[in-house]
Amino acid sequence: MTDEFTRLKEAISISDNIVFFGGAGVSTESGIPDFRSADGIYNMKYAYPPETILSHSFFMDHPDEFFTFYREKLLYPGAKPNKAHTALAELERRGKLKAVVTQNVDGLHIEAGSVNVLELHGSCKRNYCMKCGRSFTVDTILESNGVPHCPCGGVIKPDVVLFEESLDQRIMDNSVKAIRNAAVLIVGGTSLNVYPAAGLIQYYSGSMLILINKSATSYDRYANIVIHDSIGPTLGAAIIE
Repeated sequence: MTDEFTRLKEAISISDNIVFFGGAGVSTESGIPDFRSADGIYNMKYAYPPETILSHSFFMDHPDEFFTFYREKLLYPGAKPNKAHTALAELERRGKLKAVVTQNVDGLHIEAGSVNVLELHGSCKRNYCMKCGRSFTVDTILESNGVPHCPCGGVIKPDVVLFEESLDQRIMDNSVKAIRNAAVLIVGGTSLNVYPAAGLIQYYSGSMLILINKSATSYDRYANIVIHDSIGPTLGAAIIE
């Protein structure tokens, strides 16, 4: 057990005002690939760059190609919460964790039992008709062929933030508030390179910033505790085991 891990456990044990801010690294341990690593989606070869396919204009102009890519590369119906998700849900049940702020769209934090989850980029689990607003589950997308349509005839759109779309201002405001008011901020599974989400860390004014990530980040030098390891086993051992 390293000194940093011991300090992590102590920080968690003495605080009842913790916020977690996480990225793609939280979900890779559930078998969901990230975007920017060497084996990530952005480094795969397609007819169009993934950033283009996942843009609002591409969705509107080429919906068939969008949904082919979306089903193959963003939907992982077999993925289950890992130790990071379950540990954070347990921490919330104990009354110590006040919010999970996540850049992920897989919905695994909620599936694990977390309640106050702020999904900055939306969720693949939610879908809605662009014409009448009716809600649909992810199964509707998975079980359809081509472009999914509502009974009213409208196109069903995943409730995820595409490129060229703005983040939900209410979610952003609540995320800023949670981070600003946190006594302990745990940042995990993110390189902190994706803006505007990564900029949220700048609102933290507390005295216990904890970074858990396999690789170094540009914020390591500002953190009180830095652990370069997998987020799931680290949080699982610190909170549950």
